[in-house]
Amino acid sequence: MDVVVIETPQLGDRSYLVHDGSVALVIDPQRDIDRMETAAREAGVRITHVAETHLHNDYVTGGLVLAEKHSADYLVNGADEVSFARVPVTDGQVVHVGRLTVTVLATPGHTHTHLSYVVRDDRHDGGPEAVFSGGSLLYGSVGRTDLVSPQDTARLAHEQYSSVRRLVESAPPDAALYPTHGFGSFCSIGPASHQESSTIGEQAESNHALTDANEDHFVSQLLENITAYPAYYAHMSPLNAAGPDAAKLEVPDSVDPEELGRRLKAGEWVVDLRHRVAFADGHLQGSVSFEYGKGDNFTSYLGWVIPWNQPLTLLGPVVEVEKAIRDLARIGIDSPDAAVGPQPGALAPQLPQASYPHGDWAALLKGRVPEDVVLDVRRPEEYKASHVVGALNVPVYELPGRITELPDARIWVHCATGYRASVAASLLDRAGRDVVLINARFRDAIGAGIEKMP
Repeated sequence: MDVVVIETPQLGDRSYLVHDGSVALVIDPQRDIDRMETAAREAGVRITHVAETHLHNDYVTGGLVLAEKHSADYLVNGADEVSFARVPVTDGQVVHVGRLTVTVLATPGHTHTHLSYVVRDDRHDGGPEAVFSGGSLLYGSVGRTDLVSPQDTARLAHEQYSSVRRLVESAPPDAALYPTHGFGSFCSIGPASHQESSTIGEQAESNHALTDANEDHFVSQLLENITAYPAYYAHMSPLNAAGPDAAKLEVPDSVDPEELGRRLKAGEWVVDLRHRVAFADGHLQGSVSFEYGKGDNFTSYLGWVIPWNQPLTLLGPVVEVEKAIRDLARIGIDSPDAAVGPQPGALAPQLPQASYPHGDWAALLKGRVPEDVVLDVRRPEEYKASHVVGALNVPVYELPGRITELPDARIWVHCATGYRASVAASLLDRAGRDVVLINARFRDAIGAGIEKMP
């Protein structure tokens, strides 16, 4: 048995191609299925089965399209209400993929109908085994349990506690563990580790969900650690249940300057993909900054900040526009328009330009006056752990609806690394506010002489 890992760091997820050298099973494929097809082609195998661990909340699946394209069996929990043909599977069912034996396990917790798959290679006596745990057992933690409904969160947390124990009992300690979430995805919760691989035995000894002998204590701790998740999640599971179509990854023809100006004047979302400092130094008035390729935050925060199903225009070099279109397709944002070029100002020189200052913590110390506001746009739990004395906290994903709450003063905006602050600064600039971007790491504030609490 060979397992090919297909990473999507932009969303903190992994998909898997599992094969016996001839035929393959794909587990939890992302919507841009060409990556899975390339992996299968390079391995010299034919995709005969595609399986979902659950109806995903953080991305649009490519499972249906991949299965239909390759005439593969599409394995989906028979209890899931879906609008497409699938091979319904249920707890305890065994599926054969070449010489691989795939056992289906019900592991509710992340969702009510969550499944995991234990795969054994029958070539050897006993056979090497691998566990594909989706959003159940992760490296160091588990999948969050609050995505279905507030009323179900505690019950699902109890089920998660039981499910990870069932997984450990269903495979030997040396079985490799392959979760879908837990690599930066907001679908994980608790003290997730940063390891690249693990086994069932390692997790049994170190994962808090397995080492905590008190179920009620585990559940209470899990519920205390629940944090906000991207707004676009609300749309993912319904899209997946309806049966997503193929991703549209082509770069469109460039929008002409007149049309671009109309969109900006109308208040449409025009997203500049350039570096945050380049944006601050000069940009089309009314556009917003979502720097592409910096810390893999682009997809999650754009889908979190910009209202769902709004017209969207991307500005930037063709390579970055092409990558951004692929990333956005993964969360169901299809066919954005684009104005392609290295400098948005050169694309439409007749349109109004804008800029705002930027600096580090030293600039704040030197330039701040008593009337100025320091705005922390990190998540509430980050602010609670430590913050600049006197700073206001408005998470970047809440800022569009709360700008009018901020004092009428110059606003120095920061986050943990500068990325979210750059988004927030552009939103404030778009709203006509006097803003300064603190393009610095929060951890460097004390060294620069900034007073923090606690």
